[in-house]
Amino acid sequence: METRSSRTESFLRRALLPTALLAALVAACSSSDEENAGPEPGTELLGGQTTVFDVSRSAFAFPARNLDDAARNAFSLGDHFFNRNWVTAPASISGNDGLGPTYNATSCSACHFKDGRGAPPTQAGERFLGLLVRLSVPGTDAHGGPANEPVYGGQFNPLGILGVPAEGDVAVQYDEVPGQYADGEPYSLRRPTYVFSNLAFGPLSPDVLTSPRVAPSMIGLGLLEAIPEDVVRGMADADDRDGDGISGRPNDVWNIRQGRATLGRFGWKANQPTVEQQVAGAFLGDLGITSSIDPEENCPPAQEACRNAPSGGEPGAPELSDQKLTAVTAYSLTLAVPSRRNWMDAKVQRGEKLFAEAKCASCHVPKIQTGDLPGYPAVSRQTIRPFTDLLLHDMGPELADNRPDFAATGTEWRTAPLWGVGLVKSVNKHTFLLHDGRARGFAEAVLWHGGEAAAARDAFRAMPKADREALLAFLEDL
Repeated sequence: METRSSRTESFLRRALLPTALLAALVAACSSSDEENAGPEPGTELLGGQTTVFDVSRSAFAFPARNLDDAARNAFSLGDHFFNRNWVTAPASISGNDGLGPTYNATSCSACHFKDGRGAPPTQAGERFLGLLVRLSVPGTDAHGGPANEPVYGGQFNPLGILGVPAEGDVAVQYDEVPGQYADGEPYSLRRPTYVFSNLAFGPLSPDVLTSPRVAPSMIGLGLLEAIPEDVVRGMADADDRDGDGISGRPNDVWNIRQGRATLGRFGWKANQPTVEQQVAGAFLGDLGITSSIDPEENCPPAQEACRNAPSGGEPGAPELSDQKLTAVTAYSLTLAVPSRRNWMDAKVQRGEKLFAEAKCASCHVPKIQTGDLPGYPAVSRQTIRPFTDLLLHDMGPELADNRPDFAATGTEWRTAPLWGVGLVKSVNKHTFLLHDGRARGFAEAVLWHGGEAAAARDAFRAMPKADREALLAFLEDL
C-alpha cells in the first residue's frame, strides 16, 4: 500500500525538477541592476532543504524532505501517537489510558488539526477546541514562572472524566471597533471579551490573570530549535540602542531537563525552551497526561475528585512513557515547512519590498541560518526563512493579556513565525490570526499591532490600496 511518505517522495520528484529549472532561469536572467533583480535564489524554500511542495489540506503534515529512512520511521511513530485518542483509566488495553482527570481535548491533533492552527468558536455555545485559557495570579512560582490560580490551576479545563467535575465553561464575545485607512476606506476590528460560567469550585480569584491562546501550527519547530542561541540573543536590542523604536529581548525560562533557566523559544510568549518540554507541557495541560518532565497531575487541592481519580499507564510510572514522549518530540521536530507558491509574481515581490520598508522585517526577520541540533541532521545548518526573531516585543495595550510569563510582561509577545501562514485557509479552513484568533485575516492582524509595531501598522494604514493589497499578497504567499 502506498504510504503518505511514498506519495510525498513521488510528488517531490515531480516538483523539484521544475523548481530547479526555474531557479536556473532566474539566475540566468538576473540583472546587474539591483532594482530589477529577481528574488534571491532559494527564496521559495522557507524551510531550506527540509521544504516540501504541497498546497493541499495536508500541506502541514509532511516529514522534512531531507529525512533519512530511520528518521522517517521515527516520524511515522510520532505521527501515530500525535493523532491517537487517549481514554480514561483504567482501560482494557493500557498504553493510551490516563486521560484527564480534567482536560481540554482527547488528542494532540484535536487542537492542532492536520498539524495546523486552532481557532476560536465561531458561534454561540460552541466549545473551545484549539483555544485554551491560561490562568495565574500575581507573583511567580519557584522557578520564576507564573503562579497558578489557587483553585483552578494554570490552565482552565472545561472537560472532566466520569466522576470528576469539569472546571466550568468559558465563552468569547466580540465588540466591533471601527476604523479607516488614510484613503478613507473603512475597516472594523473585533475586540474579544471572555466570560467564565458554571464554575465548579466557586469564583476565580479576584486578582486572576487570564490569557487566551490558540494552538499554533506545528511546522518548522525543529528548525527554530536549531537556531543558535547566540544568534537569537544577537538580534535583541532591549535598550533600543539603534533608536528604531524596536527593542526585542529574549525570555529566559525554566528548563526542566537542565535544571536551570535557558532561552525560551516556543509558545506565544516564548515560555518553553525546547520542543520536548513544549510537548510534555501540552500533554499535561491539554490532555491531563503526565510524563517524566511533568509527573504531577494538574489537580489543585480544592479539586478532591480530580486528585483521587485513577492514573493510567504502568503503576507508579508516568502515563506518557519516555518512548512515546521521544516519538512525539521527534515528529514535532521534523514536520516540514511548505514552500512559497507565487514568489515570482511581480505583485508579491512588490509586497515583500513594502513589508521591509514598513519595518515589519525588523521583528519578522526573513532569513536565518540554523546551527547543529544533536540527533537531527535534517534541520541542522539550513538557510531558513521563518520571519521571526523568537524575541519578545511590546505589542501595546490593545493586544495585552496583562499576564506576565517568566520575563515576558503583560504586553509582550514572541514574534510569531510567518512561514506557512498563507496556507492556513487551505489546511484549517479559516483565517483567524494572532494569539487569540481575533483577527479575521492578514489586514486585521496588522491593524491590531501596537507598541513597538505601531509605526509598521501606521505605515500599512497610510499605504494606497494597491500597496496594501500587494503587501497582503506577499503574506498570502508565505
